[in-house]
Amino acid sequence: MTNNSTTSTPAIGRGLLTAALATALALGAGPAAAAAPGDAGGWKGEGGLTLNAADNAKVNAYVDRAKEAERSITVDVRAAALASGAELVGFEHRLKSPDSLKRKVATSLEEHPEYNVDTVLARLSDAVRYTLQWPDGAYTDGVTTASAVLSAWGNDTTKWSNTWGRTSGYKGLNTGWRAPRSGQLFEIQFHTPAGKHAQEVTHLLYEEQRLPSTTPARKKELQAQQDAVFAAVPVPPGADRLSPPVSPSAPLPALAH
Repeated sequence: MTNNSTTSTPAIGRGLLTAALATALALGAGPAAAAAPGDAGGWKGEGGLTLNAADNAKVNAYVDRAKEAERSITVDVRAAALASGAELVGFEHRLKSPDSLKRKVATSLEEHPEYNVDTVLARLSDAVRYTLQWPDGAYTDGVTTASAVLSAWGNDTTKWSNTWGRTSGYKGLNTGWRAPRSGQLFEIQFHTPAGKHAQEVTHLLYEEQRLPSTTPARKKELQAQQDAVFAAVPVPPGADRLSPPVSPSAPLPALAH
């Protein structure tokens, strides 16, 4: 059932934001995840997926750009986590692997022959991705605070997929953002411990379901298995009504990253 109610965005004090960002800067973005060596020629993946040499080279260049942009994005995300009391889960996986990106690009090209590799790369939202997690009782306020902090620093919301109100299937809040300096798209998933566990349990099922070679009958079976797992995930109070933050009229001045 769709609920059009909205949650109010709290007033995020400049002192809190400055302290959180300063702490994040002190921690540093951390060493960027190592990129895979450049492929010579094309690329071949499971399920018969392929990229020709020219498309493969473009994906490699995109990987390099995402890796560079990640460092400043991480500072903002860490600040949001600190301000909202979130646990930053799976931080070491914040950069999608080159092979996983190529599989995603090749799948999109096969499913949409009208696309070219530039079109697909422009739509990618999870080459840089994060997960913030709170206990059920702190979840709704935590998401509201974290998203307000990100917005206050000039990160624009590009996607807000709230599936907590679903009667079946995935439960969680997946959001997309555009970084103000690099323009890089990135993803943040907002989870509870139970929701994150369900996602991990169903990950391989989801990956198999996405493959072009998976038959319709098998996809239906895989979806039923995922539905059973997510049905056991409790919905935090107010989670189904969470809405995107209202962009501030004037973003707070950013500290140098």
